[in-house]
Amino acid sequence: VQLVESGGGLVQPGGSLRLSCAASGFAFSNYAMSWHRQAPGKERRLVAGITSGGGNTNYADSVKGRFTISRDNSKNTVYLQMNSLKSEDTAVYYCNVRRTLYETYWGQGTQVTVSS
Repeated sequence: VQLVESGGGLVQPGGSLRLSCAASGFAFSNYAMSWHRQAPGKERRLVAGITSGGGNTNYADSVKGRFTISRDNSKNTVYLQMNSLKSEDTAVYYCNVRRTLYETYWGQGTQVTVSS
């Protein structure tokens, strides 16, 4: 299993970024996917999740209305569109797949920095 995130960077408050996570090594369309983030000195937390077919999504309260998770099963890729970014969104963002209760995989992470 391999998850490769991309799309992070430095953006001003109020700006937008689109993160991508390219997946390989497993039947991508069979699994729910999620994005998490970890700010310095804080625990890693769930940001958004999406079901295998893309029909259902869930979001942390802190990002509802600003972030949108989506997926393209033909490209084995999950996305996180982030709008109206705030300084508190600064973190390393990780892609995740949980294949079983005891089998979970993470990407290497992509840094998002929101600063003027």
